[in-house]
Amino acid sequence: MSVAIGSFLVFAASQVGTPGPANMAMMATGARFGFRQALPFVSGVIVGKQFIIWPIGLGVMELAQRAPFIFETLKWASTAYLFWLAWKVAQLRLDAMRSVEKPPGFVAGLIVHPLNPKAWAMTTGGFTHFVDPGAPALQATLIIAICLLGLQTILHPIWSLGGDRIAKTVAGTSIEPWLMRFLALLVVGSVLFVFFGGGKS
Repeated sequence: MSVAIGSFLVFAASQVGTPGPANMAMMATGARFGFRQALPFVSGVIVGKQFIIWPIGLGVMELAQRAPFIFETLKWASTAYLFWLAWKVAQLRLDAMRSVEKPPGFVAGLIVHPLNPKAWAMTTGGFTHFVDPGAPALQATLIIAICLLGLQTILHPIWSLGGDRIAKTVAGTSIEPWLMRFLALLVVGSVLFVFFGGGKS
């Protein structure tokens, strides 16, 4: 087998299922708009990971190593995007948001992982640690892509559902503004941890 599937699944689950910028964004979206309204955004996040997997698997990492400014640019673009998302979360209130503001859709979700340098690093780690050196690139990439798609489909919606359940408990109470600020801080904190402490995707 060209990919150590069992070991890779354990590694990938530890990355996909734990806190990080993408999961914090999905939890905040669930809290802001409700679980069902967040699903298009979550679906976009899931599909967007494929935009990382296939280029890495088919050799674009060599180009990135020769031009490191690509990742530096990606780092600051993702910081700006996720900080903007956190600012939006901190300002808004749950009841008003659900009736007035339009939730982020599938397209908005597509760019979350491509703008997340840790997602690139996690996927690269998957290829370098769990794929045999001589494995056919197309076969290995397909296996990695299917494994991650399955894990994301199971684990990502849980974060939005959690945000939704928390929101239903505190909407309209004095705790609500503090919850939204806390969610915003989680987004910011996860971004800073990824960049400076080695967090999750």
